[in-house]
Amino acid sequence: MFIGRARRKEFWLFNLGNLIIALVLILSEGLFGIAAETDESVLAALFQLAILVPSLAVAVRRMHDIDCSGWMGFVPLFNLFFACVNGTRGANRFGADPKAAMS
Repeated sequence: MFIGRARRKEFWLFNLGNLIIALVLILSEGLFGIAAETDESVLAALFQLAILVPSLAVAVRRMHDIDCSGWMGFVPLFNLFFACVNGTRGANRFGADPKAAMS
């Protein structure tokens, strides 16, 4: 799960999908009046808790794609900058180039 490399596309589509699902859960919770006595969305919070490990895994694999340690994903702003940069061309110490495998 934490081994290998993830392309930018995989990383951003994973996060976009999670955002869309969380928004749908928030809206449906408001529409149906689920947990109306709280300001927070219970369903969205449970969803975020359920995808915590997969989110960490894709972030670590994204850092591996740019040939950085997965721990760099926990450094603020560093991870955001490198999540937007092209990955290392060819194989690096974390595995084969995922873009090369696609073509």
